[in-house]
Amino acid sequence: MRFRDPFLAMVALSGFVLMLSFVAKESASARPVFPEERRLRLFHTHTGERIDIVYRRGDAYLDDALGRLDHFLRDHRTGQGLHYDPHLFDLLTDLTAAAGKPDAEIAVVCGYRSPWSNEFLRAHTAGVAKHSLHMQARAIDIRLPGVSTRDLRSAALSLHRGGVGYYPRSGFIHVDTGRVTQWCFGCSDGLAD
Repeated sequence: MRFRDPFLAMVALSGFVLMLSFVAKESASARPVFPEERRLRLFHTHTGERIDIVYRRGDAYLDDALGRLDHFLRDHRTGQGLHYDPHLFDLLTDLTAAAGKPDAEIAVVCGYRSPWSNEFLRAHTAGVAKHSLHMQARAIDIRLPGVSTRDLRSAALSLHRGGVGYYPRSGFIHVDTGRVTQWCFGCSDGLAD
């Protein structure tokens, strides 16, 4: 079609551009939207086991993945396990991101602790709480290779979620889904560097 009047040609071209823009918007909104996946990469320092797992898609936790994580985080002394609070896994993924290592493999020092293991540790070491959240599968002791324990503690504190324990002499931090609190075991001023 040929327009002799430049005004009509401009109106036709504008209409065509508008139609293309509408079609582009419609096709963009018709694309499937995939829910965000949450992934954890863990290495257990006592068992030597590794796991790389998507445990959540969007708002839905994946039951099979949670079961595998429960088994992975079992008490390495007794083999007993307990169903973990999945919010702890969210805390761990947020912590690796806050530490600037979102895809890093977390070294697990201690996951679930049976009451027997907790009492055993209390009798043979210091710094173990009588009513530890490890026994409720709401706590984990970790290291993040390439990140100092001090910096990892700072990243955990910046999240303002749960408890954060700092064990600089042992080279790990404790995080849990309990009340917001912090402590340092073996620091002269309570929270030394």
